[in-house]
Amino acid sequence: MNAKTLDILLSLYSTSAGSGEKKANASSQREMATVTGNSLGSVNKYLKTLMEERMITRDYEITEKGKLFLDEHSPKSAIILAAGLGMRMVPINMETPKGLIEIEGEALIERLIKQLREAGVSDITVVVGFMKERYEYLIDMYDVKLLMNPDYKEQSNFNSLFVAKERLNNSYIVPCDIFCRENPFGKVEAYSWYMVSDKLTEGRGVRCRKSGLMSRRSQGENSKMLGVCYVEGETAQKLKEDMKSIHEANVETRSWEDALFKSKNLKVYAKAVDEANYVGINTYEQLRELDEKSANLKNKTIEVAAKALNVTSEEIRDIEVLKKGMTNKSFIFRCGEKKYIMRIPGEGTGKLVSRRNEEAVYRAIKGRNLSDNVVYIDGSSGYKITEYIENATVCDRNDPKQVRLAMKKLRRLHEMKLQVGHEFEIYKQIEFYESLFDGKSIYRDYKATRERVFSLRRYVGQNELPKVLSHIDPNVDNFLFTEKKNGEPGDDETDLDSVRLIDWEYAGMHDPDVDIAFFIAYIPCSREQVDEIIDMYFEGECEHSRRVKIYCYISAAGLLWSNWCEYKLNLGIEFGEYSLMQYRYAKEYAKLALKEMER
Repeated sequence: MNAKTLDILLSLYSTSAGSGEKKANASSQREMATVTGNSLGSVNKYLKTLMEERMITRDYEITEKGKLFLDEHSPKSAIILAAGLGMRMVPINMETPKGLIEIEGEALIERLIKQLREAGVSDITVVVGFMKERYEYLIDMYDVKLLMNPDYKEQSNFNSLFVAKERLNNSYIVPCDIFCRENPFGKVEAYSWYMVSDKLTEGRGVRCRKSGLMSRRSQGENSKMLGVCYVEGETAQKLKEDMKSIHEANVETRSWEDALFKSKNLKVYAKAVDEANYVGINTYEQLRELDEKSANLKNKTIEVAAKALNVTSEEIRDIEVLKKGMTNKSFIFRCGEKKYIMRIPGEGTGKLVSRRNEEAVYRAIKGRNLSDNVVYIDGSSGYKITEYIENATVCDRNDPKQVRLAMKKLRRLHEMKLQVGHEFEIYKQIEFYESLFDGKSIYRDYKATRERVFSLRRYVGQNELPKVLSHIDPNVDNFLFTEKKNGEPGDDETDLDSVRLIDWEYAGMHDPDVDIAFFIAYIPCSREQVDEIIDMYFEGECEHSRRVKIYCYISAAGLLWSNWCEYKLNLGIEFGEYSLMQYRYAKEYAKLALKEMER
């Protein structure tokens, strides 16, 4: 039997569960047609099929066989996916996990749990990860189970469902961030389904066939996927098998639905609904549109931005997460006719940088065409607001012209000989980062590497230049190439005003040659490429002793950022190959510097 036939059976069950009396007349058939969205002729055909299958009597009463069928296919459990970071929900996600966002005074996840319980589903598992402790109260309040997804930071929600896959057995799969005006869950189900919008829109979604089955598409007009699903019987078993094969093959996934559409033999029907009644809350803007009185809109970060720009919170709009930065979290927003970027200090950064010092640096460089335009900075909290630069691109490390221009920008900074009241002492910073992870490195030869790096300190001191304001973190991502007035991109070697050097939080007084080393240490470079970059800065040959000193600085920079990565790792933040690259720079350039000193 197909889904449309089974919808008639469900319609009859719904009527029999109430006070309705079923009679074999045209009136009741017209009612079924309205409820199920079928024509009167189709309803007649489906009723006949149900009678032939002995699911119903001629009086439309559900038989024992029909009741047994519904019982075998009906819901036994639910899995709510609530592990994700909810990055698009910035800045609310800094304070509240997405499942606990309130609509009309009620947390999204609590509403879902209540709706499930109303449908008779009491076996509910909530997969948690980010801010998992905030969900603990649900165990006592609603008798749910919490299941931890340890990989919630790196993986999609596929991994969240994967850790709960053995609990899939006539189960609802539900995202925690959907607001359901109407209860989408039922006491009985007859087949597996996935909820989609009844309206077609351009872009990624599903195409619903005449049979009711779905196929995934990325182009053309499609039905939007809403995230709620029901899987039963063989479909649930096949979904588990497909998830296992995807996991074992280490296939990258966008979402758990990738497994749903992996097999053409997986029979999952489309459940088309009015999207207005089932709203996914993915952004601050969507929350404000749905419930302008939500308590979560009263967010500290938004209030800071509004106060800084002398506007109301309602005037902070078009908020988008900015996926940039290894230390901080940032988002773009619009206020009036301008766009801004607001920085939210990252976890643990208060120990790594002085926000007071950063504030002093921005005062020193103000009006010198060095940086982006800072409109607000708070030296105590670390919040910073800058004007957004349209059509800007970061320095392309593979473009020699752009790298040369970046070196020219650094040299212009150094030649200004700006002064601030604090120094950046690279070797002391290495020791400081060591203290943050108790000096117990994860690298087996750390002690020997450290000794070699620090053995270069004397040579550096003998060749050190007078200290000037240095950026310290001039990596390629911190050089913005902006449009000139004529619309041409700012990669002309002679036009330094089209380049902005941003993110000065580590800046301080230092021998300026250290900035060349830090630029190099951020990117993978061969020895030849390192020397080319050094020569770009000096616009020709660099004297040997100074080049060797820069090698020493590359080694120190590598150890510094390697230690920085170790500290972050203790906080649960992983930087992958970057940390290994830094440690290699520490080892290899210490050896190279010692070798070159003997020449």
